[in-house]
Amino acid sequence: MTHPYQIKPPCILSQLVSDDSASESYCAGFELSEWRCDGFADNLMEWITDYALKSDELRNSNHTNNYVRLKQAASRVYISENYKRRGEVGEIAAHAICRTYFDTIPVAARVNYLSASNDPVKAFDLVHVRYVDDDQIELWLGEAKFFKSRDGAIKDAIASIESHINAGFLRNEKLLLGPQISDDIPYSDKIKALLASETSLDDLIGNAVFPVLIAANSDATAGNTAPCDDYTDGVEREMSALWERLASSGLTKKIKLRLIYVPLADKDKLNTAFDTRLKGLQN
Repeated sequence: MTHPYQIKPPCILSQLVSDDSASESYCAGFELSEWRCDGFADNLMEWITDYALKSDELRNSNHTNNYVRLKQAASRVYISENYKRRGEVGEIAAHAICRTYFDTIPVAARVNYLSASNDPVKAFDLVHVRYVDDDQIELWLGEAKFFKSRDGAIKDAIASIESHINAGFLRNEKLLLGPQISDDIPYSDKIKALLASETSLDDLIGNAVFPVLIAANSDATAGNTAPCDDYTDGVEREMSALWERLASSGLTKKIKLRLIYVPLADKDKLNTAFDTRLKGLQN
């Protein structure tokens, strides 16, 4: 049986730098000598249905109800007047990158997962599954940080991960996520088994990858108008510095971490562009 996540939108973010181990960067690129802020915001809107809707809602989407589904997705993305402090841009970008480049699929739609928690601030920002082969699956439990400051973003990410890998939090997440596993995604029985209360947390962590997306202002992106070696080298230096912070925290020795860096020219400008588009669908 086919599942709705076999189809996915195109992703504007292309891979820029990879160290072939556990960190890579993705960029929206440039257009007419400017960083593609509006193109990035448009693409985030293309991804909101995949991000926010349940699998059965996606399955029942077609050309007769596309607009209705898009408005449904927009209404489920957190509505706040204080949009400058919202993090959905980072979460949707993480969702799109993992779906596009790692062929993951959501275990539970992010919005529904949050609604099951009394404290959504402490929930994972991404809960996906990746199929390694017929005998092995990986749970991708992600953090996404959308900040002006790279230093602030990685500091906050480390604190979040440390709070998310303690026994009490993980046991609670298993209780929240288990009932939300859709039977129509491949190997749902294996996913449910990993999240069962009888399964050791060691088994869960052993089969988990923790992607950490940092979307933050980049000196390299702001200082260039087109792709070039200077731009690539600058992004690579920024990415390496972020990875060193993760490594020095000791987390890389405890869990499988993957750093995903999205360099921005102007975080606030992107946030405003996304918020304008989102509110246009919520009216």
